[in-house]
Amino acid sequence: MRNQSLFSFPTRCHRFFSQSVTHDLYDPPFSPFGKGDGSANLPLKSDLPFHFRYSYSETDPSIKPISFRESPKFSPFGPSRLDRKWTGTSAPVNHPVDLNRIQEERNRILGAPLEDHEVSQLVERYRHSDCSRQINLGKGGVTHNTLDDIHNHWKKAEAVRIKCLGVPTLDMNNICFHLEDKSGGKIIYRIINILLLYRGRHYDPTKRPLIPLMLWKPYAPIYPKLVNNVIQTLTHHQTKQLRNKGFNSHPLIKLTRNGVYVNVVERVREAFKTEEVVRLDCTHVGTTDCKKIGVKLRHRI
Repeated sequence: MRNQSLFSFPTRCHRFFSQSVTHDLYDPPFSPFGKGDGSANLPLKSDLPFHFRYSYSETDPSIKPISFRESPKFSPFGPSRLDRKWTGTSAPVNHPVDLNRIQEERNRILGAPLEDHEVSQLVERYRHSDCSRQINLGKGGVTHNTLDDIHNHWKKAEAVRIKCLGVPTLDMNNICFHLEDKSGGKIIYRIINILLLYRGRHYDPTKRPLIPLMLWKPYAPIYPKLVNNVIQTLTHHQTKQLRNKGFNSHPLIKLTRNGVYVNVVERVREAFKTEEVVRLDCTHVGTTDCKKIGVKLRHRI
Protein backbone atom coordinates (compact mmCIF):
# COMPACT_ATOMS: atom_id res chain seq x y z
CA MET A 1 0.00 0.00 0.00
CA ARG A 2 2.88 2.38 0.77
CA ASN A 3 4.53 1.77 -2.62
CA GLN A 4 1.25 2.26 -4.41
CA SER A 5 0.75 5.71 -2.82
CA LEU A 6 4.28 6.75 -3.76
CA PHE A 7 3.79 5.83 -7.38
CA SER A 8 0.44 7.63 -7.57
CA PHE A 9 1.86 10.93 -6.23
CA PRO A 10 3.62 12.07 -9.47
CA THR A 11 0.48 11.33 -11.45
CA ARG A 12 -1.62 13.50 -9.16
CA CYS A 13 0.95 16.34 -9.32
CA HIS A 14 1.03 16.22 -13.10
CA ARG A 15 -2.76 16.32 -13.25
CA PHE A 16 -2.91 19.32 -10.83
CA PHE A 17 -0.28 21.42 -12.63
CA SER A 18 -1.68 20.63 -16.06
CA GLN A 19 -5.01 22.08 -14.96
CA SER A 20 -3.70 25.09 -13.01
CA VAL A 21 -0.89 26.40 -15.22
CA THR A 22 -2.07 28.80 -17.88
CA HIS A 23 -0.51 29.29 -21.29
CA ASP A 24 -1.38 33.00 -21.55
CA LEU A 25 1.76 35.15 -21.71
CA TYR A 26 0.11 37.96 -19.72
CA ASP A 27 -1.44 35.69 -17.09
CA PRO A 28 1.39 33.99 -15.18
CA PRO A 29 0.53 31.10 -12.84
CA PHE A 30 -0.62 32.16 -9.39
CA SER A 31 -2.53 30.46 -6.63
CA PRO A 32 -6.21 29.92 -7.54
CA PHE A 33 -8.85 32.26 -6.16
CA GLY A 34 -10.53 31.23 -2.93
CA LYS A 35 -14.19 31.22 -2.13
CA GLY A 36 -15.78 34.54 -1.31
CA ASP A 37 -12.95 36.67 -2.75
CA GLY A 38 -15.09 38.31 -5.42
CA SER A 39 -13.55 36.33 -8.28
CA ALA A 40 -17.01 35.93 -9.84
CA ASN A 41 -16.90 39.62 -10.89
CA LEU A 42 -13.46 39.36 -12.48
CA PRO A 43 -12.01 40.61 -14.70
CA LEU A 44 -12.90 44.19 -13.79
CA LYS A 45 -14.01 46.43 -16.64
CA SER A 46 -13.43 50.15 -16.26
CA ASP A 47 -14.83 52.82 -18.59
CA LEU A 48 -12.19 55.40 -17.68
CA PRO A 49 -10.95 56.99 -20.93
CA PHE A 50 -7.19 57.00 -20.21
CA HIS A 51 -4.33 54.53 -19.92
CA PHE A 52 -3.73 53.25 -16.40
CA ARG A 53 -0.26 54.13 -15.10
CA TYR A 54 1.30 53.98 -11.66
CA SER A 55 1.94 57.75 -11.69
CA TYR A 56 0.25 60.17 -14.05
CA SER A 57 2.13 63.32 -13.10
CA GLU A 58 5.67 61.94 -12.71
CA THR A 59 5.94 59.87 -15.89
CA ASP A 60 6.22 60.92 -19.52
CA PRO A 61 4.49 58.51 -21.95
CA SER A 62 6.53 59.90 -24.86
CA ILE A 63 9.80 58.53 -23.41
CA LYS A 64 10.11 54.84 -24.13
CA PRO A 65 12.07 52.59 -21.73
CA ILE A 66 15.07 50.66 -22.99
CA SER A 67 14.50 47.72 -20.64
CA PHE A 68 12.43 46.46 -17.72
CA ARG A 69 13.46 45.39 -14.21
CA GLU A 70 10.62 42.88 -14.08
CA SER A 71 8.72 41.01 -16.76
CA PRO A 72 5.83 43.03 -18.25
CA LYS A 73 3.59 39.96 -17.98
CA PHE A 74 3.25 40.52 -14.21
CA SER A 75 0.45 43.07 -13.96
CA PRO A 76 0.31 45.16 -10.74
CA PHE A 77 -3.48 44.82 -10.87
CA GLY A 78 -3.17 41.10 -10.19
CA PRO A 79 -3.63 38.06 -12.44
CA SER A 80 -6.83 38.07 -14.49
CA ARG A 81 -8.25 40.96 -12.44
CA LEU A 82 -8.39 43.57 -15.20
CA ASP A 83 -9.60 43.44 -18.80
CA ARG A 84 -6.57 45.46 -19.95
CA LYS A 85 -3.12 44.12 -20.77
CA TRP A 86 -0.18 45.48 -18.81
CA THR A 87 2.69 46.60 -21.09
CA GLY A 88 5.28 47.21 -18.36
CA THR A 89 4.51 50.93 -18.06
CA SER A 90 0.74 51.21 -18.54
CA ALA A 91 -2.52 49.39 -19.14
CA PRO A 92 -3.87 50.96 -22.37
CA VAL A 93 -7.57 51.56 -22.84
CA ASN A 94 -9.08 48.90 -25.10
CA HIS A 95 -12.36 50.53 -26.11
CA PRO A 96 -13.20 53.54 -28.31
CA VAL A 97 -13.25 56.84 -26.45
CA ASP A 98 -15.73 59.63 -27.23
CA LEU A 99 -14.03 62.73 -25.84
CA ASN A 100 -16.99 65.00 -26.57
CA ARG A 101 -19.40 62.80 -24.63
CA ILE A 102 -16.96 62.51 -21.72
CA GLN A 103 -16.51 66.29 -21.55
CA GLU A 104 -20.27 66.84 -21.63
CA GLU A 105 -20.74 64.37 -18.76
CA ARG A 106 -18.05 66.10 -16.70
CA ASN A 107 -19.61 69.50 -17.29
CA ARG A 108 -22.98 68.11 -16.22
CA ILE A 109 -21.53 66.77 -12.96
CA LEU A 110 -19.68 70.02 -12.19
CA GLY A 111 -22.78 72.06 -12.89
CA ALA A 112 -22.84 75.85 -12.82
CA PRO A 113 -19.68 77.61 -11.60
CA LEU A 114 -19.54 78.25 -7.88
CA GLU A 115 -20.34 81.71 -6.58
CA ASP A 116 -17.72 83.59 -4.60
CA HIS A 117 -19.49 83.04 -1.28
CA GLU A 118 -19.81 79.30 -2.02
CA VAL A 119 -16.10 79.03 -2.72
CA SER A 120 -15.33 80.95 0.47
CA GLN A 121 -17.46 78.55 2.53
CA LEU A 122 -15.75 75.48 1.07
CA VAL A 123 -12.29 76.97 1.51
CA GLU A 124 -12.97 77.86 5.13
CA ARG A 125 -14.27 74.37 5.80
CA TYR A 126 -11.48 72.33 4.19
CA ARG A 127 -8.32 74.46 4.01
CA HIS A 128 -7.16 74.01 7.61
CA SER A 129 -4.38 71.57 8.53
CA ASP A 130 -6.64 69.63 10.92
CA CYS A 131 -9.08 68.78 8.12
CA SER A 132 -9.97 65.08 8.14
CA ARG A 133 -10.56 65.04 4.36
CA GLN A 134 -6.91 65.27 3.35
CA ILE A 135 -4.69 63.35 0.93
CA ASN A 136 -0.90 63.65 0.99
CA LEU A 137 0.92 63.53 -2.34
CA GLY A 138 4.55 62.45 -2.05
CA LYS A 139 7.26 61.79 -4.59
CA GLY A 140 4.91 59.52 -6.55
CA GLY A 141 2.71 62.48 -7.43
CA VAL A 142 -0.78 61.73 -8.72
CA THR A 143 -0.75 57.93 -8.57
CA HIS A 144 -3.46 55.59 -9.82
CA ASN A 145 -4.67 54.60 -6.36
CA THR A 146 -4.91 58.28 -5.40
CA LEU A 147 -7.93 58.55 -7.68
CA ASP A 148 -9.76 55.96 -5.60
CA ASP A 149 -8.86 57.84 -2.40
CA ILE A 150 -10.31 61.04 -3.87
CA HIS A 151 -13.65 59.41 -4.71
CA ASN A 152 -13.77 57.79 -1.26
CA HIS A 153 -13.50 61.23 0.34
CA TRP A 154 -16.09 62.62 -2.07
CA LYS A 155 -18.68 60.21 -0.66
CA LYS A 156 -19.13 62.39 2.43
CA ALA A 157 -17.38 65.65 1.54
CA GLU A 158 -17.84 68.17 -1.26
CA ALA A 159 -14.11 68.83 -1.51
CA VAL A 160 -10.87 67.19 -0.49
CA ARG A 161 -7.71 68.88 0.76
CA ILE A 162 -4.53 67.78 -1.04
CA LYS A 163 -1.10 68.48 0.42
CA CYS A 164 1.82 68.11 -2.01
CA LEU A 165 5.40 67.45 -0.93
CA GLY A 166 8.65 66.53 -2.61
CA VAL A 167 9.57 66.47 -6.28
CA PRO A 168 6.02 66.98 -7.68
CA THR A 169 5.92 70.50 -6.17
CA LEU A 170 8.42 71.64 -8.81
CA ASP A 171 5.51 71.74 -11.27
CA MET A 172 2.24 72.42 -9.47
CA ASN A 173 0.50 73.21 -12.77
CA ASN A 174 1.15 69.63 -13.84
CA ILE A 175 -0.30 68.32 -10.56
CA CYS A 176 -3.46 70.43 -10.94
CA PHE A 177 -3.94 69.34 -14.55
CA HIS A 178 -3.77 65.61 -13.80
CA LEU A 179 -5.98 65.91 -10.72
CA GLU A 180 -8.73 67.61 -12.74
CA ASP A 181 -8.24 65.47 -15.85
CA LYS A 182 -8.20 62.07 -14.12
CA SER A 183 -10.77 62.68 -11.37
CA GLY A 184 -13.19 64.99 -13.18
CA GLY A 185 -13.15 67.51 -10.30
CA LYS A 186 -12.23 71.18 -10.16
CA ILE A 187 -9.43 72.96 -8.29
CA ILE A 188 -11.10 75.80 -6.34
CA TYR A 189 -8.21 76.77 -4.05
CA ARG A 190 -4.45 76.76 -4.50
CA ILE A 191 -1.80 78.30 -2.31
CA ILE A 192 1.83 77.14 -2.40
CA ASN A 193 1.49 73.33 -2.04
CA ILE A 194 -2.10 73.12 -0.72
CA LEU A 195 -5.00 72.36 -3.08
CA LEU A 196 -8.76 71.94 -2.69
CA LEU A 197 -10.40 69.63 -5.24
CA TYR A 198 -14.17 70.13 -5.64
CA ARG A 199 -16.34 67.20 -6.74
CA GLY A 200 -19.15 69.11 -8.50
CA ARG A 201 -22.75 70.13 -7.81
CA HIS A 202 -24.34 66.98 -9.29
CA TYR A 203 -21.82 64.39 -8.15
CA ASP A 204 -23.49 61.09 -7.23
CA PRO A 205 -21.32 58.73 -5.11
CA THR A 206 -23.41 55.73 -6.21
CA LYS A 207 -22.42 56.36 -9.84
CA ARG A 208 -18.71 56.91 -9.27
CA PRO A 209 -16.40 55.36 -11.90
CA LEU A 210 -14.90 51.95 -11.31
CA ILE A 211 -11.20 52.34 -10.46
CA PRO A 212 -9.34 49.01 -10.21
CA LEU A 213 -6.65 49.23 -7.53
CA MET A 214 -2.99 48.43 -8.06
CA LEU A 215 -2.06 45.68 -5.63
CA TRP A 216 1.62 46.63 -5.56
CA LYS A 217 3.97 49.28 -6.90
CA PRO A 218 5.54 48.11 -10.17
CA TYR A 219 9.29 48.37 -10.62
CA ALA A 220 10.33 51.46 -12.55
CA PRO A 221 11.58 50.66 -16.07
CA ILE A 222 15.10 51.49 -17.20
CA TYR A 223 15.22 54.72 -19.21
CA PRO A 224 18.04 56.28 -21.24
CA LYS A 225 20.83 57.96 -19.31
CA LEU A 226 19.90 61.39 -18.00
CA VAL A 227 23.32 63.07 -17.86
CA ASN A 228 25.71 62.41 -20.73
CA ASN A 229 29.46 62.38 -20.27
CA VAL A 230 29.84 65.14 -22.87
CA ILE A 231 27.32 67.93 -23.37
CA GLN A 232 26.18 68.52 -26.93
CA THR A 233 28.01 71.33 -28.79
CA LEU A 234 30.80 71.17 -26.17
CA THR A 235 34.03 69.24 -26.02
CA HIS A 236 34.99 66.88 -23.22
CA HIS A 237 37.42 69.45 -21.80
CA GLN A 238 34.80 72.24 -21.81
CA THR A 239 32.23 69.97 -20.14
CA LYS A 240 34.74 69.08 -17.42
CA GLN A 241 35.52 72.74 -16.79
CA LEU A 242 31.81 73.61 -16.39
CA ARG A 243 31.30 70.77 -13.94
CA ASN A 244 34.28 71.78 -11.86
CA LYS A 245 33.01 75.35 -11.85
CA GLY A 246 29.63 74.15 -10.59
CA PHE A 247 31.19 71.96 -7.87
CA ASN A 248 33.24 74.89 -6.56
CA SER A 249 30.41 77.45 -6.65
CA HIS A 250 28.21 78.42 -3.72
CA PRO A 251 24.89 76.51 -3.69
CA LEU A 252 21.90 78.58 -4.72
CA ILE A 253 19.37 76.55 -2.68
CA LYS A 254 19.64 73.81 -0.11
CA LEU A 255 16.91 71.26 -0.76
CA THR A 256 15.50 69.05 1.97
CA ARG A 257 13.91 65.64 1.65
CA ASN A 258 10.17 65.81 0.90
CA GLY A 259 10.30 69.57 1.01
CA VAL A 260 8.32 72.18 -0.90
CA TYR A 261 10.10 73.17 -4.13
CA VAL A 262 7.50 75.56 -5.54
CA ASN A 263 9.94 78.49 -5.96
CA VAL A 264 12.98 76.52 -7.15
CA VAL A 265 12.29 76.90 -10.87
CA GLU A 266 11.88 80.68 -10.68
CA ARG A 267 15.02 81.10 -8.60
CA VAL A 268 17.07 79.00 -11.01
CA ARG A 269 15.76 81.02 -13.96
CA GLU A 270 16.76 84.26 -12.25
CA ALA A 271 20.21 82.87 -11.45
CA PHE A 272 20.79 81.86 -15.08
CA LYS A 273 20.50 85.50 -16.12
CA THR A 274 23.86 86.20 -14.49
CA GLU A 275 25.44 82.77 -13.93
CA GLU A 276 26.51 80.13 -16.43
CA VAL A 277 26.28 77.24 -13.98
CA VAL A 278 23.94 76.95 -10.97
CA ARG A 279 24.50 74.53 -8.12
CA LEU A 280 21.73 73.05 -5.94
CA ASP A 281 22.64 71.41 -2.63
CA CYS A 282 20.86 68.04 -2.66
CA THR A 283 22.87 66.43 0.15
CA HIS A 284 19.76 65.41 2.07
CA VAL A 285 17.78 64.37 -1.01
CA GLY A 286 17.80 60.78 -2.22
CA THR A 287 19.53 59.77 -5.45
CA THR A 288 16.25 58.91 -7.18
CA ASP A 289 14.75 62.27 -6.23
CA CYS A 290 17.85 64.06 -7.52
CA LYS A 291 17.37 62.47 -10.93
CA LYS A 292 13.70 63.45 -11.00
CA ILE A 293 14.58 67.02 -10.01
CA GLY A 294 17.11 67.18 -12.84
CA VAL A 295 14.53 65.97 -15.37
CA LYS A 296 11.93 68.53 -14.30
CA LEU A 297 14.39 71.42 -14.25
CA ARG A 298 15.69 70.48 -17.70
CA HIS A 299 12.17 70.54 -19.16
CA ARG A 300 10.96 73.69 -17.41
CA ILE A 301 13.98 75.96 -17.76
